[in-house]
Amino acid sequence: MEPSDREQSSQELDLEEITRKISFLDKWREIFSYHRLGINNTTSQNREGNHISAGETEDGTGIPQPKGHGHWPSSSLCSIPKPSIISSKSGGLPISLAVATKLRQILFGNTVQVFSSDWTKAYFRFHDPFSDLAFALEVGKGGARSIQMAVQGCIIKYLLFTRKGKDCNFLSLCAMSKQGQKHVLAAALAGILWAAGAARKATICLVTEDTYVAPTPDYSGDGFTERLQLFELLEKEATEKFIYDHVQCFKGEGSHGVILFLYSLIFSRTFERLQKDLDVSTTHLLRPNAGGFLCRQAVLNMILTGRASPHVFNGYQKGKSQETLCGVLTRSDVGYLQWHKDTSEDDRLSQVGSMLKTPKLPIWLCNINGNYSVLFSTDRQLLSDWKVERLFDLYLYSGQPAQNKPAHLTVDTHSHHWERVRHEDEHRPGRRFSPVEATIRTKWREATINWNGTVPLY
Repeated sequence: MEPSDREQSSQELDLEEITRKISFLDKWREIFSYHRLGINNTTSQNREGNHISAGETEDGTGIPQPKGHGHWPSSSLCSIPKPSIISSKSGGLPISLAVATKLRQILFGNTVQVFSSDWTKAYFRFHDPFSDLAFALEVGKGGARSIQMAVQGCIIKYLLFTRKGKDCNFLSLCAMSKQGQKHVLAAALAGILWAAGAARKATICLVTEDTYVAPTPDYSGDGFTERLQLFELLEKEATEKFIYDHVQCFKGEGSHGVILFLYSLIFSRTFERLQKDLDVSTTHLLRPNAGGFLCRQAVLNMILTGRASPHVFNGYQKGKSQETLCGVLTRSDVGYLQWHKDTSEDDRLSQVGSMLKTPKLPIWLCNINGNYSVLFSTDRQLLSDWKVERLFDLYLYSGQPAQNKPAHLTVDTHSHHWERVRHEDEHRPGRRFSPVEATIRTKWREATINWNGTVPLY
């Protein structure tokens, strides 16, 4: 090869190397531009260079509508998480002082109280993918835990009985990838919000960079509610995609993810519907407890049924002063069981009715002495075939830090009483039964519960 040819070949290689590096830098420039790391333009662009915003049209309600359905992204350029705070130019409707005040009133019954630290730290975070708890949320302490566990029940519902083209068995719950966890969280949250919006629309609120409401003597700011934008979705599929596109706003550390979901639940239900759902016993959704706040039953029922019913009994009943109290009106997909050591069976208003006790699917949010767990079966026929209901398996996820896999219980509803006593004493010398077993027996009264070698929880 002549020297001139070698020089030309070397120049071509240098040019290819430079082009490759420029292309590589462009990819990182796009990433940093999206995350606002040293680039002024914070508006995302698609491959054709068109600006993309979450809301580009309006339906006359004043809340912008996110445009189109689009497709789920198959992969991302890198693993850097999207920010939990979105651009103020995203196209949502900024919150007003009037709306922020109504939101505070429906939550706390006043406009001066704000969320405690256990709430502001709470978000939706899964256990490690491809593990025995890959399907399960990590839950903290405090009032937000009940919401996380109610959402957990809806996640299990999606994984076992709703998603298409997947095996509905216990092993499929453990085969969750990180991407799959994002999908299922978006699907579960979207389903809850869509039901709360009466299957007509859902409203999602996200925290932005700008502040739209200033504190007043009658309204105490908390630093993030005043920065909300509201986005209204008119189709369930669009709701799911919008949440997926902004899933980091619900699952990122420091995102206030549980509070944002609760806000979105309230806005989806609307203040007007909530006033009709509630009764004289429940005028707001949270109650103070030990320096924090706990959810009233209306919040949990809104997640499970779409309606903020304040009580767990069926239909309507009269209170002690002959006031009308509102219970659950329809069977839900995910049910509810509760047991408290101090509750009397004669207290009719605290007894869970058949609408929640016998849901459409074998999944129950359980309130056991104020601790929330999820009990579920992988057999869809459990509640529709009496033969299946004679001897069956249940799984229990308690969310306790020490639990590294769901507890496997075998329930026998037709055992003899002497067999029941033998099983109960097998692992618990001197103890009659555990609170979990007492909770299960509120549904299957004479059941024998075998923990299959697991130490009983609670």
